[in-house]
Amino acid sequence: MILILDFGSQYTQLIARRVRELNVYSEVRPCTTDPKTVDLTGVKGIVLSGGPASVTEADAPDFNSEWLSTGLPTLGICYGMQLMAHNFGGTLGRGAAREYGPSTVRVERAEGLFAGWKKGDSLSVWMSHGDHVEKLPEGFVTVASSGGAPVAAMQHTSKPFVALQFHPEVVHTPQGKEIIKAFVYEMAGCKADWTPGNFIEQSVKKISDEVGPTSQALCALSGGVDSTVAAVLVSRALGKRLHCFFVDNGLLRKGEAEQVMKRLKSLDLNVELVDAGARFLGELKGVTEPERKRKIIGRVFIEVFEEKAKALKGITHLVQGTLYPDVIESVSVRGPSATIKTHHNVGGLPDRLNFKLIEPFRELFKDEVRALGRELDMPTEILQRQPFPGPGLAVRVLGEVTPERVKTLQEADSIFLEEVRAEGLYAGLWQSFAVLLPVRSVGVMADGRTYDETVALRAVHSEDGMTADWAFLPEDLLRRVSNRIVNEVKGVNRVVLDISSKPPATIEWE
Repeated sequence: MILILDFGSQYTQLIARRVRELNVYSEVRPCTTDPKTVDLTGVKGIVLSGGPASVTEADAPDFNSEWLSTGLPTLGICYGMQLMAHNFGGTLGRGAAREYGPSTVRVERAEGLFAGWKKGDSLSVWMSHGDHVEKLPEGFVTVASSGGAPVAAMQHTSKPFVALQFHPEVVHTPQGKEIIKAFVYEMAGCKADWTPGNFIEQSVKKISDEVGPTSQALCALSGGVDSTVAAVLVSRALGKRLHCFFVDNGLLRKGEAEQVMKRLKSLDLNVELVDAGARFLGELKGVTEPERKRKIIGRVFIEVFEEKAKALKGITHLVQGTLYPDVIESVSVRGPSATIKTHHNVGGLPDRLNFKLIEPFRELFKDEVRALGRELDMPTEILQRQPFPGPGLAVRVLGEVTPERVKTLQEADSIFLEEVRAEGLYAGLWQSFAVLLPVRSVGVMADGRTYDETVALRAVHSEDGMTADWAFLPEDLLRRVSNRIVNEVKGVNRVVLDISSKPPATIEWE
């Protein structure tokens, strides 16, 4: 495996993804981790990520320099390069050499990570740095350079240390994957043996050992990709000792409860529908603040499961389909990364939890979970389902969540999805959905004045939800959707289009 130390870069998770795409397992740890506390058995290489701080300033993240004494091949990226240079006695500079965005580097030495190129070759890369290496540490040589960074890549002449000023993990560095591949395969000597099949085999054994031969588990099923694949995986370990509950919280899409139950039963899961819509909506009455909505929904979910557990004997564990992006955006546990929002199944859990959690996908990305689902022979219809937020439509009904407003959004959202599917675009979009805004505006319908609500349409492309670009939908599709919503959904007289990317926005509005 490859161990990645996170210094707070929003690209850190992309490093993990790129390594895993090479069928090599990777883990991300906080940069503050003490190497003495980590079992390095099986670790073949270390990556020092980028980060927003300056190595030489007082607010620089804590780092134990013993990580540079492990003898393991080590790759520094951006901040990681500057940290490596600083720790080995090099000099850093800043100012005119700052680079943000596209850049070109020139190969100075066709060796190491650049053995696949010739001296003088140019590579398009993505830079994002203020500091730069001004004077190389002793024993290091320049491998690549750019106009803004005379040392765009460096390596030690005799020790397994390499570093890059640019970001090879982002798509804006087209040949970045080849560079990472050279580090992972050639320098670190990893084998491409981390596959969905191996993951399933290891997970089933781990879950069986953890739960034991007689204990039982509950599964919080939403009908989405993550929780459904988790249920199928855990059922391989526990069989009918896994009790799945699909909670209709009154905040689902139109007709979704019936559709989901039909799919789940086809998977031979031990599943029960719990109708708790009135309870959730009652708890949300008068609440408008997004984080309070999430916390309330998380609390009520757990209460429902605790009540169900009391009717069963031997329940000791709760299964959830938590993904790595849920974790990194909810709780700042990976170095100094910022907390973006609270998910009901991560930061929204109450302090008192009477179950041990089983989260088999806590370190995985959505596309990796889909790959597991394919390995488990699950239907494409389930695996291609777009992500749906745990709190459901509560975070797409901006302002107070009432039964009437939820119904309005359900109708508008249903029209949007129906037209997106008819256009053949559903599978190619990461998410497409409608949002009900707490905004009323004047309109004219049937020669009369209206003062009704506004619906926003949101469609994005993304690989893993960590970043996203808004989707350029066909004009004819948008015209049909807008006309249908205004004409068919009572109480809506205006439709707007969200063309914001993530960052700076998030995919969901709340």
